[in-house]
Amino acid sequence: MNVYEHSVTLDKSKCTGCTTCLRHCPTEAIRVRDGHAQINPERCIDCGECVRVCPHKAKKVRYSKLENFHDKRFKIAIVPPSMFGQFERLEDVDIVLQGLKDLGFDEVYEVAKSAELVSAYTRLYLKTEGIKKPVISSACPAIVRLITLRFPYLKDNILPMLPPMEVAAHDARIRAKEKNPDLKDEDICVYFISPCPAKVSYIKNGFGNYKSEIDVVLSMSDIYFSLIGVMNDMPSSDTSSEAGMIGIGWATSGGESSAIFNDNYLAADGIRNAIKILDQLENGNIPPQLEFVELNACIGGCVGGALTIENPFIAKTRLISLKRYMPVSLNKIPDGQTFIPEDYLIEQMPDYVPISRLSDNFAKSMKMLAQIKQIREELPGIDCGACGSPTCRAFAEDLVKGTISDKAECVLYKHIREKEEENDG
Repeated sequence: MNVYEHSVTLDKSKCTGCTTCLRHCPTEAIRVRDGHAQINPERCIDCGECVRVCPHKAKKVRYSKLENFHDKRFKIAIVPPSMFGQFERLEDVDIVLQGLKDLGFDEVYEVAKSAELVSAYTRLYLKTEGIKKPVISSACPAIVRLITLRFPYLKDNILPMLPPMEVAAHDARIRAKEKNPDLKDEDICVYFISPCPAKVSYIKNGFGNYKSEIDVVLSMSDIYFSLIGVMNDMPSSDTSSEAGMIGIGWATSGGESSAIFNDNYLAADGIRNAIKILDQLENGNIPPQLEFVELNACIGGCVGGALTIENPFIAKTRLISLKRYMPVSLNKIPDGQTFIPEDYLIEQMPDYVPISRLSDNFAKSMKMLAQIKQIREELPGIDCGACGSPTCRAFAEDLVKGTISDKAECVLYKHIREKEEENDG
């Protein structure tokens, strides 16, 4: 069994055990033990919430730096549309694209270009008979991992299509070899500029049986500061954006949904809002006409990623202004085409990995569940997190599983029992 490689890590030397991350983790993947946070890799979805809220910067994202950059023969930068919302008073996307070339990249390929094609093929997919609806976007890797961990009945609803960044990497390699016939596969290095840790983890681990065509993941915040020093207002004539409003719109929540030209959609952002929507979907508590669901783990969409620089609402406003004078789309599928190319499709979806299962033995699971319920009823029920577990229910589960050994680790429980003993005495 392959071990899932996470991008979110903990620097124990900076962690004070303050429980801030504990209270914000949407999957209860964090515990505080022995004065430090611990991240459960089986529950973590790399959403970056702990990175965002940690007051001591103890949570880090593992990504690559521009080291040994010039050792590569042909370097391709894959640029997501969220990048363009980071710059103040940016009036032309080409300025950023040229800046990346000035940094030393041989080719720059826009994710927005591929997003427009993915949107077109999604429209085709939604017309396919027999598919399970509503279709859930596969663009946010944190949402896809969340579904595989907590919502097994929604697995077949996931859109079986590669995210635009993967399509971009694939097409960028092909174009590089067409322009430079002497290039070999090993000569090409594809760099993705990531706005979030979930995409870093996706690229490290692949998707189902699919291995990413991206070689190196860079942080958007790092590239931002490198770009500021080389960008100018006069891009060269050979640099030209290949995307329009539809592709750029994917950077913000609702952009992907609006691109499918179907009013029967739902778009939500923020991991807790996404979990509420998934709960409703799994329970069948949704409008029957709903056809497409777009969920983003980050507030505002990709512009709110933990590796971005700008406030997501400011970035969104900048993109709205930037799109104003763009064409609707510069990319479309051939007229009359009614099939989706194999290069866009996912052959095998990720397996369901249950994180709530207490034991592989059903009888044992039921016994443990009864024990958890009994312990939970004895606890104060205020979910303070002082014990190092996020909730009283989680504390009871940790006791039953044996990761903690004494109910007295709940400070309030201990205090209540001491008072009761005093009164009895």
